[in-house]
Amino acid sequence: MSELFSSAADARPLAARMAPRSLDEFAGQAHLLGPGKLLRRLIDSGRFASALFFGPPGCGKTALARHVAGRLGAEVVELNAVTAGVADIRRAVEQAKYSSASLGRRTLLLVDEIHHFNKSQQDALLPSVERGDVLLIGLTTENPGFYVNAALRSRVTAFEFQPIPEEDLAKILDAACADAERGVAALKVVLTPEARAHLVRQSGGDARRLLNALEIASLTTAPDADGERRVTLAVAEESIQKRQIRYDKKSDDHYDHISAFIKSMRGSDPDAAVYWMAKMLEAGEDPRFIARRILICAAEDVGNADFRALLVAQAAFHAAETLGMPEARIPLSQAALFVACAPKSNAAYLAVDAALEEVRRGPAREVPLHLRDGNMDAEERGHGKGYKYAHDFPGHWVEQVYMPDPKRFYAPTDQGDEKRIAERLKSLRAGTPRPF
Repeated sequence: MSELFSSAADARPLAARMAPRSLDEFAGQAHLLGPGKLLRRLIDSGRFASALFFGPPGCGKTALARHVAGRLGAEVVELNAVTAGVADIRRAVEQAKYSSASLGRRTLLLVDEIHHFNKSQQDALLPSVERGDVLLIGLTTENPGFYVNAALRSRVTAFEFQPIPEEDLAKILDAACADAERGVAALKVVLTPEARAHLVRQSGGDARRLLNALEIASLTTAPDADGERRVTLAVAEESIQKRQIRYDKKSDDHYDHISAFIKSMRGSDPDAAVYWMAKMLEAGEDPRFIARRILICAAEDVGNADFRALLVAQAAFHAAETLGMPEARIPLSQAALFVACAPKSNAAYLAVDAALEEVRRGPAREVPLHLRDGNMDAEERGHGKGYKYAHDFPGHWVEQVYMPDPKRFYAPTDQGDEKRIAERLKSLRAGTPRPF
């Protein structure tokens, strides 16, 4: 290893050594750093203002913050919100004021994991950020809308970083293998195509994870007779191990994934539905939460087009409660696939919402006397008088007023079982009831 770690600087992890040195070396954030994009313009113009960088790990947030500091020639004060308190913030602000007054230099306050700051800690930053005493860059893997208070958010610009696409990860990997000064080229590392593809795929958009795995694979592979360190698929699998699933049950990930799951079932794509469900389960989501969403979808999006969907969904919910994981995945899969493949109708959902709107805003309707309970007041008040018992008539149906000022709310579609319902209702309204 001495050939790789020939100086103290070289002892830094590979991910740190391969950090981008210019904006053109940044990968995967074209929506922020591409030509003409706001963040790129702010940096190039030297007019950068306080900001929040949020996004998944290993996508370049910290590297870009350091690059901004270098471009501005600013002093850098780093805090980690996990360990820092209000006193640390005040010391950083005082240091910034001194640097500005004595040295004429701005101070960039770099706060890692800023979502861990509580309200009082965030409030302590407000005056300094507003006056421009410090230039703040807050880094977080969480959506600031959930964890950063509105007062601080209104004083900064939030930029969302995306996972690095696989094609850009491949370029980062190749660059590290080819770079003799910062990368692992001095070790004569040779990746097999299968190993290269596995490292890129299993990195999950995280460049740091990718480079850490490459470093482990390189340093633990003995050179062959030619001095080359051949990294095979087996070595790559050991080096990166299980893929980390980006999913936080308290953040955007939770809502985005369940939304994709429901929309896939509604859109009749069983493969997408079971994929999003599997990803949530693998990340540790409560199977009962998923079961509840299948129940809702069965009623809202399938409805009477296939009345079995709600029964299957209810059975799956009960099974998930009874079995727990990992067995619960099987009835959940069955229910999700059934709902996804079923014919779709939201007529029941639309009907109840239309009826609720009529109750709230329409004319007030009282229950007609002939429909009222006649057990107690039939004689004195006429409750139930004149009611026609449907089973006493042909076809078990008789024309009768069931609602004053009648209005239709349910409009069955021509999908699945609901087509038969529509035909049945049509025959009833024509006075010629037909079997269901």
